[in-house]
Amino acid sequence: MFASDSSLDGDAALQPPEDNSHYLRAVTDMADHCHVTTQEALYTDRGIKLVDKDVRVDSALYDRLVRYKLRGHIDDHLAVQDMVSVSSLVQEAAAQCEQDTLAYLLVHTLDAMAVERLLAPVRSLVLPHALAFKLTVMREQHRDLYIHSVRMMLVSVYLGLKSGMSERECVHLVAAALLHDIGTLHLDPIWHDSGTRVTGAGRKELMAHPITAALIVQAQNLYPRSVPQAILEHHECMDGSGYPRGLQGEQISPMGQILLVAEVASAFFEKYANEAAAQRLSLTLRMSHRKFPAALVACLLPALNIRAVQASLQVTSAQVHALVELLSQTFADWQTRSGALAPALLAAGSGQACAFVTQRLATLQKTLFEAGSHPQQQAEALAYLEGDEQGLAELALLGREALWQLQSIIDATHSRWPQLHEGRGPGDQAVAQWGGAFTQRMAQAELTQAA
Repeated sequence: MFASDSSLDGDAALQPPEDNSHYLRAVTDMADHCHVTTQEALYTDRGIKLVDKDVRVDSALYDRLVRYKLRGHIDDHLAVQDMVSVSSLVQEAAAQCEQDTLAYLLVHTLDAMAVERLLAPVRSLVLPHALAFKLTVMREQHRDLYIHSVRMMLVSVYLGLKSGMSERECVHLVAAALLHDIGTLHLDPIWHDSGTRVTGAGRKELMAHPITAALIVQAQNLYPRSVPQAILEHHECMDGSGYPRGLQGEQISPMGQILLVAEVASAFFEKYANEAAAQRLSLTLRMSHRKFPAALVACLLPALNIRAVQASLQVTSAQVHALVELLSQTFADWQTRSGALAPALLAAGSGQACAFVTQRLATLQKTLFEAGSHPQQQAEALAYLEGDEQGLAELALLGREALWQLQSIIDATHSRWPQLHEGRGPGDQAVAQWGGAFTQRMAQAELTQAA
C-alpha cells in the first residue's frame, strides 16, 4: 500500500505487493490444467530451497508455498506453455473487433472502419515476462476479466485516437488499459463471483485493487510514470466521487480520464449485453455529466447511436411506474429520517455519514431534475407515453440509472464508515436503516417483476 495518497508521484522506489494466498492459489490451480514449470529453483526469503529448477508445478504445491515468504515473486520463477504474448493479444483484440458489440461500434465510427488503427498500438506493446505471466493467470482462471481487459484496451485506444493522441502515445495507453485490473488477482475469489455482492467494510479490499495494480506495474520499471498513474485513477470520477483518492477534474491525468470512461463503457456492455447497453450507457454519460470528462464523452456518443446491432429494451408502463414509485419512496424515506436528526449532524463539515448521504442525495436529485428524470417529472411523463415503446424504454433506463446511483451512494457510505452496522449514534442508525429499507424495496421489486 502507499504511505500516502500521493505516493505514486514521489521518487521513492516502490515494491509490488507480496504474493498472497489468493494469488498463489490461482497460480497453482492454473498449473493443474496448464503446463507450468519452474525456470529456476524456488527459495524462501531465508534461503531454504522449496522446489528445484525444471519441476512441473501443480496445485499440490500450494500448501508449501503459503507457509513461507518467498524470495522474489513467483511470476519471475515460473514459465507456462502458451503464455499470453503480444501476438495472442492482437488475435484476441481482432476477434473482439469482429464479434464484440462495443468493439464493432467503435470500429464502424473510425475513418474507413480500419480495425488496424485500433490494433497497431497493441502490436508495439512491450510485455515483460512477469506481467505476461499474470495476464496468463487471468486468462486461465478469470476468463471474463481477461476479456474485459482486452475490451478496455480497445476502448481506450479508440478514445485516445479520437482525442488526438498519436499512435505512439497510444502504446502507453494500451499498457495501462490492459493491466488496469491486474491487482484483482490478489483479491479474495469472492470478488470474481458476479452473483455475490459484498458490502460494508469488505468493500475496502476491492477499493485497494487500483493501488495494487499500480504498484505491480510501476515495480517493473519499464513504462513511463503516466501508465501506473492512469491505472491508479481508473475508478476516479470528475466530480470527486470515485476511488481510491477521490480526485476531481484536472487532478485526474489525461490517460486516467480515458481509462475511467473506458471502464464505464466496458462495464455497461458486459452487464447489459442483451438489454440496450448502448442506450443505457448513452443516457448514463449524459445524465451523470459531472462524473465524466465532456470531451471524451463527445468522442464516444456517436458510436452509441448506431442501432443496427443493438438490442432494444421491452418494458411496460406498469414496470416504469414501479420504478418511479421506488425512487419516490427512497427519497421520501431519507427526508423523513434525516428530519428527525439534529442539524449539526447534517452539516457539511460534520464528518458524519448522514451528512454525506444528505449531500449526495441533494446532488443526485439536482442531476435528475436537469436530465428530466426526477421521479416527479417521470410520473408526469408516464401519462403521455402510453403506447410509446421507445419513450417508455428511455424512461425505464433513466429510472434504473437513478437506482444504480442510489446503490452507489449506499456502497460509498459503507466503505467510508464501515461501523454503520453497529449503529453507534442516531446519524449512523438513520443511514443504516435507510440503506436497509432501500435494499428490501429493491428485492421486493425484483420478486414482483419475476412473478
